[in-house]
Amino acid sequence: MYLYRTMLTPLQAVGELYQLFYTGPAVVPGHIPLDTDSVLLVLNGREEQKISYATQWLQHVQTLVQAHQVLHVAVVLLGNEQCNNNWIEPYLRKHGGFVDLLFLVYDSPLVNEKDVYQWPLGVATYRRFPVVTPRSEMLNSKRPYLCNFLGTVYKNSSRVTVMEVLRREGLDKHCITTVRDKWLPHETGDSLRKYQEALLQSDVTLCPVGVNTECYRIYEACSYGSVPVVEDIMTPGNCGNSYVAHSAPLQLLKAMGAPFIFVKDWKELPAVLEKEIKMTLLEKHERRKKLVVWYSRFKLDLKEQLTDAIEHTFFKSG
Repeated sequence: MYLYRTMLTPLQAVGELYQLFYTGPAVVPGHIPLDTDSVLLVLNGREEQKISYATQWLQHVQTLVQAHQVLHVAVVLLGNEQCNNNWIEPYLRKHGGFVDLLFLVYDSPLVNEKDVYQWPLGVATYRRFPVVTPRSEMLNSKRPYLCNFLGTVYKNSSRVTVMEVLRREGLDKHCITTVRDKWLPHETGDSLRKYQEALLQSDVTLCPVGVNTECYRIYEACSYGSVPVVEDIMTPGNCGNSYVAHSAPLQLLKAMGAPFIFVKDWKELPAVLEKEIKMTLLEKHERRKKLVVWYSRFKLDLKEQLTDAIEHTFFKSG
């Protein structure tokens, strides 16, 4: 999947750049029009098979760069959940490659805000999660549940602790919970509908860590105005400074002022939900609106940051 940007004439003003977007199974290496001089590839580097296909794209674009057909290249990369992304480094221009800019998902130590930027994970579009338009009823209704958690409970994970705390404290009756012990890559129409309803009917969404702290659930909860309760711990691997004690995850979201509830231990959950019980309906409505406004602004700001970085790097004068 890629976006390509074509300059109408050499050194023409940035505001007159022409943009097109292609995606889908028909878009294979070689599917770049001849009049394209600047390319933004959107690649998946989460696992070995995906990396292999991503490498095919990079090698194809490299031949176009060497032939002087393509002048500038940027990559948006869905990174590995444990931030094992060293395979991409030789392709970066600073290491002798041809990629000018990299926008990388997860708290990677490669991020430097110069040529490598952090990019948010976003919602699971591959599982058909929709674009949600906030409506008055969604923002101003009384939601019947305090919280929700629908997902996989991995053995010996903090997700087990979440379910134990809810049951032990008698809080499970205030929350929508549907769990399974094995991850499923695809949604059925029924499971997707139930998940969306849970987000819409809950004041907060519990977001225990998986392989990585950042998960689709965080952004999907924001879409429906359900405040994410995020487990604020760094997961094992090479993300951020995970080798340093107490290293903080979710740097991008925190830097952008995400109005979430952060917990270090799920033993804090009873106090969190007790506070939810005491909140007035008006307070919840105002908080919900604040979350939706922040999420909309967050997406626009990231879009502008990406565009600005590309315009500055690809088309700066001089």
